[in-house]
Amino acid sequence: MTSTIGLTLHAWQQRIQQAPQQISALLNAHLAEIDPQDNAWITLATPDQLAAQIAPLLANYQRDPAALPLFGIPFAVKDNIDVAGWPTSAACPAFTYTAREDAVAVARLKAAGAVVIGKTNLDQFATGLVGTRSPYGAVCNTFDADYVSGGSSSGSASVLARGLVAFSLGTDTAGSGRVPAGFNNIVGLKPTKGWFSARGVVPACRLNDTISVFALTAEDAFTVATLMGGYDSGDAYSRVNPRTAPASLPARPHFAIPADPAFFDDAAAEAAWDRALEALQAGGATLHPIDFTPFRQLAEQLYYGPWVAERTAAVGEMLDQMEPVVQNIIASGLNYSAVEAFKAEYLRADLTRQIQQALAPFDALVVPTSPTIHTLEEMKQEPVHYNSQFGTYTNFTNLADLAALALPAPFRNDDLPAGITLIAPAWHDRALAGFGLRWQQQLTLPLGATGQPFPARRATLPTSADHVRLAVVGAHLTGMPLNFELTERQAVWVEETQTAPHYRLFALLEGAIKKPGLMRDQQGAAIAVELWDIPLARFGEFVAGIPAPLGIGNLTLADGRVVKGFICEGAALNGALEITETGGWRNWLASQGSH
Repeated sequence: MTSTIGLTLHAWQQRIQQAPQQISALLNAHLAEIDPQDNAWITLATPDQLAAQIAPLLANYQRDPAALPLFGIPFAVKDNIDVAGWPTSAACPAFTYTAREDAVAVARLKAAGAVVIGKTNLDQFATGLVGTRSPYGAVCNTFDADYVSGGSSSGSASVLARGLVAFSLGTDTAGSGRVPAGFNNIVGLKPTKGWFSARGVVPACRLNDTISVFALTAEDAFTVATLMGGYDSGDAYSRVNPRTAPASLPARPHFAIPADPAFFDDAAAEAAWDRALEALQAGGATLHPIDFTPFRQLAEQLYYGPWVAERTAAVGEMLDQMEPVVQNIIASGLNYSAVEAFKAEYLRADLTRQIQQALAPFDALVVPTSPTIHTLEEMKQEPVHYNSQFGTYTNFTNLADLAALALPAPFRNDDLPAGITLIAPAWHDRALAGFGLRWQQQLTLPLGATGQPFPARRATLPTSADHVRLAVVGAHLTGMPLNFELTERQAVWVEETQTAPHYRLFALLEGAIKKPGLMRDQQGAAIAVELWDIPLARFGEFVAGIPAPLGIGNLTLADGRVVKGFICEGAALNGALEITETGGWRNWLASQGSH
């Protein structure tokens, strides 16, 4: 049987579709290729555990394949996330318990057909960005075993980077789902807090925790995220998506970058960052250096202030069983008073407002995922100081309620990976993922540490339930007088296309602004339109502002797609000027000498 190591989500799906009835044999063969002594794993599935997951899936898949989009696809779970019947250790043997039920996120992925193949090593109690603070051993970097893997989601990043799973789950409080991505040439999706349920996750800082996703591509990461995400009434910190964020970033985005980035004398990291900036500009981005002071000040709060007491509240009863560095960090939370905690919250809110205002003019912030990397030996000498360096561009993100996506970037000149991270306001996850697709297709870096080339196929994101695709035909077109009614509601341009060939177009000449009227008619023609994606929550207010005789209905496009689009009351067309033969509003305006 051909090896399944190094397959993307799409490649796994293709392999499984060839012979779905052979899924048990396929996964057992895959499991047999994994070294059980690999310390990136804490627990590997047994054949019986695989069989127990697969048994209820096959009949459902054969009945309705679309209902199980992840059928048979193996994934790994960080060992601070519950899998029913499996031990959860948080990398602390004395803390270990057998989970009675799946974490909600795991349950949702299993419901989509995915199969847990193992649980992974981590910095104990998810405290660290290094991957060395575990009694199960330090997880090595997948490109050079002398270097750290990054943490705390070290095992999940390592097994994913080597292609042992199609995707993996980590957690991210201070950067644990991003730093390991940057150090291992993979994608790390740090979602908006509250999008993924945290029920069934051992907390580190409940106010700032989130599950994260590692994948070889941004497409895979976001596909998994959409299947795993969603409101959970059983999680007090779960949130409903307000559906106000844009569907994508512009084709030529404006990015903020730190005005004077720190690299701690790591010339290779700085050079890699410069190459990443050149690639961003080559891809059409405009870069705007900004003052990074409030970001840096907020990042410092997470470990050097009362916020560390939240970790103490979560797992402080295990202090005498902890790894020494972790123990010292978590014990320090006992030194702070409630008064100091409230003052820290006021400072967090103030700095967060400054950050929001700083980012408001831009499509996203781009930062190095980490400003440097260190060897395992170096970490032994300065375990806290170097860990703090790794968090320079990550620690503030959850405190400021931002979404983030870590992406592979041009390698360092010592052949170690480097990464960039895009950061944007809460619920911009899809927009960041869309840019991630374009970025990876531009760079075409090999996948993780697999040595596999980047796929030639065109990547796409799942259809969005949070946006409405709208066809505009006249005054709302790009550059036209009413286009601002779309852009001020975070609508984004998708493409130019045509309607099906059975529409008639009219010019309504009354009023201050000339408007078109579109009418369906079998004797019509194809009419030029633009497609825009508008956030669902803004669609109603947009429609409410459309004056009679215009309205919104269903419009059929030339390729058969049906989208929302402008229509017109038939009575209003009796005295209107028919302009169908021009093929579109711009053409007619040009014929009239108008622009």
